[in-house]
Parts: sequence; structure tokens; C-alpha cells
Amino acid sequence: MKNPKKILIANRGVIAIRALRAAKELGYQVASVYSTIDKDQKHLKLSDEAICIGPAEAKDSYLNEAAIIAAAELVGADAIYPGYGFLAENPSFAEKCNQSGFKFVGPDSEVIEIMGDKIRAKELIESLGVPVVPGYTGDIKDQEHIEGIVEEIGYPVIVKASAGGGGKGMRVVQNEAELWDSVVSAQNEAKFAFGNGEVFIEKYLKKPRHIEVQVFGDGKGKVVHLYSRDCSLQRRYQKIVEEAPAKNLPEDKLSNIQDICVKACSELKYEGAGTLEFLYENNEFYFIEMNTRIQVEHTVTEMITGVDLVQAQLSLALEGKFELDQEKLRINGHAMQCRINAEDPETFIPSPGKITTVHRPGGYHVRFESQIYSGYKVPSNYDSLIAEVIVKDNDRENTINKMRMALTELVIEGIKTNQPLHLKILDDDGFKNVDYYIKYLEEELIK
Repeated sequence: MKNPKKILIANRGVIAIRALRAAKELGYQVASVYSTIDKDQKHLKLSDEAICIGPAEAKDSYLNEAAIIAAAELVGADAIYPGYGFLAENPSFAEKCNQSGFKFVGPDSEVIEIMGDKIRAKELIESLGVPVVPGYTGDIKDQEHIEGIVEEIGYPVIVKASAGGGGKGMRVVQNEAELWDSVVSAQNEAKFAFGNGEVFIEKYLKKPRHIEVQVFGDGKGKVVHLYSRDCSLQRRYQKIVEEAPAKNLPEDKLSNIQDICVKACSELKYEGAGTLEFLYENNEFYFIEMNTRIQVEHTVTEMITGVDLVQAQLSLALEGKFELDQEKLRINGHAMQCRINAEDPETFIPSPGKITTVHRPGGYHVRFESQIYSGYKVPSNYDSLIAEVIVKDNDRENTINKMRMALTELVIEGIKTNQPLHLKILDDDGFKNVDYYIKYLEEELIK
């Protein structure tokens, strides 16, 4: 009998347990890495092997490329699964994995580099006929030079890090008096966070929605889309609630955008899961960036299409299997995900500590993706995401009702979470009527 394939999970938290389950269901062996403070994570207890790669600080563990590759060598892994965050969109790491004889579960390093550069990505998508937000992507020579350019674009504008994400290296500028300090500040933050201080400037859309298109490619030119998601409910550019498919959009325009996403990724010979993100305002879509990895919100796409995206990633990477057919992909119902964060629901101050009790929600088409269990200690060193509650029903109204039931049933004691905020969102008329935008939470609900 042929030895089973083995993957190394180079991540932690929710995505690590998600990847382990997907791999085990496919019959693969699983090795996992962890930092010293993460030694009690659930997925480590379920892995075939677990290797400590360093202390709690991410730079010394989950961002330590040499330590991760050494761990893969130690366990004899066939592939390295990066998940999201940390090294998932690092082209250098992807290249090092492949050069060391381990399949990087994701696109080619060159594609990651192209699409990870927001400026180059915008130029590519714009060449295919997709509108982009008006702005400036050239060199910023000095204060007088950029003030003249922004005067032509018109205030307000937003300064963004070319290599960034998650709100880092990002500043909204209302007038000329704020511009130069904001540019310098964004450059410094971007350089510290991403090692690249390059920024660009876009017209700041006042009340756009955040719409995504999920794609999946075989790395040889065949690409499908798995429809849309709405991720407009955000706080400080961090998503809180995600849904699929996106509602209250012109079907013809959305269909056209989805087809263009497929065309762009086909030309790139894109491999694996990816997401193209758009702002939508005044009946128009504007491309903003592409994420060359699985996303936290991949779950809602799985629920409406019946496709296990993580298994699809692994099957493609380890066995060359690509079984997705656009003609057979259909939307079935409506799905919603609420991100449960370890934080105060009013002040949003992180709330690490020991969880004394966990009661998971259940029921038909209810998922709970999480590492937590009674007695688990949430560390203060990483992102505050500790769980995802995902539900599906026939339509959006029933999905909201099901999510309310699931959140009411969920019990997490010992720390504070943003669970009360989610219940507040579900009861909001603007949310119920799809009458919201990216800043809606901050400007309407949590003033």
C-alpha cells in the first residue's frame, strides 16, 4: 500500500484546525508547527506530529521561514500549507518551499508577487476592462508634488500600502493640511509591517460596499469562479460579518465581473484558491486588490456551493486533481459567517485569558470552526479571532434567524467576546435591508 501524503500546517488557530480536518478526511498525514505559547492548541493533539519552531513572538516562530522548512524536512512532509496571514502571501517563502522540495499549497511565487503588489494588480485588472478607483500609483517625489496630484484627484483620498493589508499602512485624508503627514506615517507603518514602504493614493469612496469574487485555478489556465461574497460589515478595515452570495447587486454587472476575474486568473495561470476584492458604489464595481490565498470567509462560499475549498487546495497541490466545472457550480441558499473575537464588545480592547466554559451551537447547516475548548488559554500575542460561526438557509431572512439562534446558543465564558455586537448587528434594520457600507458599523452602530 502506498504511503499516505503528508502536509505540514504552517499556521495556528482557526485555519490550522480547519486544514487538519480537511487533510485527515482526504487520508493525509498531518504535521503541525507551533510556538511555545501555543503548545495546548487542539489541532496539535490531533496531528500525527507536532514541532515547536520558536517562542511566542510571530517573527521568531510563524514568520521564521528557516524553522518551518526545517520542520518540514524533519517530518518528511510532501507539502506546506500556509493558510492565511503570516507567510501565506510571501513569494520568497513560496519559492523557498518549492526549492527545498516541498510543494507550497498556493499559486506560483511569481503570481503571488504580481498580485501582492496592489499597484501591479490594479494595472493588470484595469487592462481587462475592470474599473479601478481613481488615484495615483507613481513615485511620490516630495510634498509639493503629491499635493498637486491630490488636488486633481479631489479630497477625501486614502493612502494605502502597496504591499499591505488588514488596515496597516492606510490613512484617510480629508484635506491638504493632513496629506503629507499621513503619507509619511503610512510609509513608515508599511515599511515596519511589510518591509516595503511604497504607498499609493486613491479617491476615497464615501459609502461603498465590499464585494468579493472567489476563484480557483488549476495552475495551467483553467479557472472557475465560485460566485460572490459581501464583506461590508467591518471595523477599522477588519471584517466582522461575511455573506454569500452578495445581495442587491445588478446581476448582469456582477456576472460580468465574475467572468473578468476568471479571465484574469486564466491569463496568470493561477493555481489554487484566490479572491478578487471590489468596492461597489453608485452601481459600479471598482477593483482594489487580490488575495492569493484562502480567506477567513471561505466558509460561506463552501456552504452555498458544496465545495470544500481547503480539500480542493490540498488535492490539487498533492495529487494534481482539479474537479471543478463552472457549468456544474450552482448557488444553493444563503450563508453567513460571524467572526468571534476575544475582545470587549464595546471598547474592542483584546481579552486574552483562560476560557472556563464553551458550549458550541448546533443544528442543521450550522458550523463552528474553532480551536477553543474549556480550559484553553487565549494568548495575547496574535490576532483576536478565536472562532467562526457559519450558518446556511434557503434565503437571507431565514439565514439571519438561524444565525441569531446559533449565537444565542453559543456560550464562551472566562473572557469577553464580540458576541453581543453580532446580535446587535442582526437586529439592525439597515443590516436586514442590505442598506450598509464599509464604515456602517463605526458610523451608525458603534458610535
